[in-house]
Amino acid sequence: MSATTDVRSFAPLQQRIREAGLLQPCPRHYAAAFVVNTALLAGAWTVFALLGDTWWQVATAALLAFAYGQTGLLGHDVGHGQVTRGRRAMEVLGLLHGNLALGFSYGWWMSHHTRHHNHPNHLDLDPDILRRVVAFSPRQAEGVSRLRSFVIRHQARLFFPLLGLEAVGLRVGSLIAIRRGVPRRPRLELALLAVHAAAYLTVVFSVLSPATGLAFVAVHQGLFGCYLGCVFAPNHKGMPVHDGEEPDWLSRQVLTSRNIRSSRLHDFLYGGLNYQIEHHLFPTMPRPHLRRCRLLVKAYCEEISLPYYEVGALRSYGEVLAHLAEVTREVEAMEVARPRRA
Repeated sequence: MSATTDVRSFAPLQQRIREAGLLQPCPRHYAAAFVVNTALLAGAWTVFALLGDTWWQVATAALLAFAYGQTGLLGHDVGHGQVTRGRRAMEVLGLLHGNLALGFSYGWWMSHHTRHHNHPNHLDLDPDILRRVVAFSPRQAEGVSRLRSFVIRHQARLFFPLLGLEAVGLRVGSLIAIRRGVPRRPRLELALLAVHAAAYLTVVFSVLSPATGLAFVAVHQGLFGCYLGCVFAPNHKGMPVHDGEEPDWLSRQVLTSRNIRSSRLHDFLYGGLNYQIEHHLFPTMPRPHLRRCRLLVKAYCEEISLPYYEVGALRSYGEVLAHLAEVTREVEAMEVARPRRA
């Protein structure tokens, strides 16, 4: 084993985290989280029912977008084994939060998200990069359709508007994955998605007129997708991308991740994903422990001279947009330099 491998060893950090008790479950925290989240969803839908057919429902749509986002973040914790390590309990909670409550395939998300954690920011292996219409490297702009080429030329300006389509994209990805048999229980997942869609549309259009209902759905789903996108966007976008052979596990996770300098409010709004470095290193760590874990991880990275990147929230979005704009410039420069056919 080389000296470099010794220096970048993950084992000493693992030992410190275990000794600090940060991998222990937090049943009380998650019991309270489920109660609060259920109350938030129920309260938002109660407001919807009480308001009736009015354009003020646009405000309810915004409230429900936030409630759905919080539900998705809690489902994320379920999928990582932070809430329970029991496989059956994880699957039940995952199906309830993903398929039934939100209309996404839990089985597809688990497969997709696990591959992302194994290969973050890998141009050929990270599905979070592969399924995006924007380009994070000039290589991704080669041989694309006219529509995607247009998006790439304007991707910095279009990035946030495109996040509004994230909820639609997740649902389309879910249906494609179920058709291909990706989830373990495709028929059950499809049935739960159908129940979600039928219940959602019945509730909306039994209260609202067609025009108001369509506006409600557009605002709700658009803001929901935007909220999810804004939570996940700072985590890796604009950080180094790579292809071919990957570095060691510790370096791979730290160098491709960006933390957000955080308050307790950030912890709530981002569902703990503002501690992206710690989450990638210890994906099963319960959310309440990530703040303490950060101190240990940052100190260890300083010991072994491994860059640990952390910025404010607004700067993180600025860096994402700057990276997308830089990729666009590189693509345009390559097109100018490319010989034209006679």
